[in-house]
Amino acid sequence: MPVSFAARHVLDDHISGFEATPNPHHLSILRSPVVFSVLAHKGHEADIDEALTTMEDVHPRVCGPGEWLVVSEALNAEAIERALAALGAARAPFVDQSDGRVVLRIEGPRVRAILAKCTALDLHPDVFEIGQSTNCQICHVAANLARTGQDAFEIIVMRSFAGFLFDEMREMGREFALTAGFA
Repeated sequence: MPVSFAARHVLDDHISGFEATPNPHHLSILRSPVVFSVLAHKGHEADIDEALTTMEDVHPRVCGPGEWLVVSEALNAEAIERALAALGAARAPFVDQSDGRVVLRIEGPRVRAILAKCTALDLHPDVFEIGQSTNCQICHVAANLARTGQDAFEIIVMRSFAGFLFDEMREMGREFALTAGFA
């Protein structure tokens, strides 16, 4: 007897009924981004970093020395897997993390004030530049934070902590009338 499963996003129940027309401060949930974890072997860090930054339609997020999360909304997992395989598994093994990670995008003119309530990072534009990313604690949850625009950031968090982080971010943004919805 075949069984049908409904594909649901982990945050469907958190957002259902609360989606609103975006305000200037908005928290977007990316529906189905592709996320790969890449770890360069010793001695190949610079080569892999250069190769990842030149790949089209992907955004490498630095996690640590020789370690990245590769994120894409435009490409499917198979296309990214082929591109990463071309780099050589002996130089940089990789794993598809798409089902285990959630990507949130937060933006607005006072986005740094919202994030300052829940992370200890210095997010001043002169210190945390566009394109920069790092692993950090956000609302007591391990996450990867990337600055993607003048007043825009992306947060990548493990699926099991996404609901908690989403609820906490909504609470931190109440002062600025933060709205939320699926991207």
